[in-house]
Amino acid sequence: MSGHSKWKNIAHKKEKTDAQRARVFTKLSREIIVAVREGGPDPSANARLKDVIAKARAGNVPLDNIKRLIERAAGNAGGDNYESIRYEGYGPGGVAVIVETMTDNRNRTASEMRHAFDKNGGNLGAAGCVSWSFDARGVLVIDREGRDEDETMLEALDAGASDFTTQDEVFQVYTEPEEFSGARNALENKGYSFLSAQVEMVPQTTVPLAAAEQQHLMQRLLDTLEDNDDVQNVWHNWEE
Repeated sequence: MSGHSKWKNIAHKKEKTDAQRARVFTKLSREIIVAVREGGPDPSANARLKDVIAKARAGNVPLDNIKRLIERAAGNAGGDNYESIRYEGYGPGGVAVIVETMTDNRNRTASEMRHAFDKNGGNLGAAGCVSWSFDARGVLVIDREGRDEDETMLEALDAGASDFTTQDEVFQVYTEPEEFSGARNALENKGYSFLSAQVEMVPQTTVPLAAAEQQHLMQRLLDTLEDNDDVQNVWHNWEE
């Protein structure tokens, strides 16, 4: 999800989440399994797990469901063995795409990623071929309704934000990756809730696609990737 069109992508992704809730739980359960395995089931002592929980809550996942996933992960220490793998490539028109996956079968996932790019006018590249043109940043998205822009900006900056923007119906708070958890916690303590909360790969520049066919193929590529159970996040620099 590119920074400039963040809200549009959240709305699009929410529609898919509502229609495909089982797939969302599959993705979240994998993230929780890995986080619990690495740092234990207590979010107060496991920063990665705390971040996954915040991501799930921003996606309207009920707290009881999150607790069940954590309990299942804690009782499955010797079970599924997932690993995180990043794929990079180009979509139609040279759009840069980063795909973050979590898989228990890297051969299957690699084949599916290559097929998705090839089928939709793109090509899978080598590691690092596009990530140099993105910056890792914490991104907190807040609903504007009922909130004063100046007050929200001052509280965000006081919480450790490095940037603050207004777009459509939302405020977007940006942080350095290492400041993300602290800023999120500080804003939560002030009563804020988030439409989205995670560390993202934000593009330095964007690429427009003028041809309708390229736009169609690019959207189909994104849909194909996000519908894949192994895919956790898709970042791109398409200027929609």
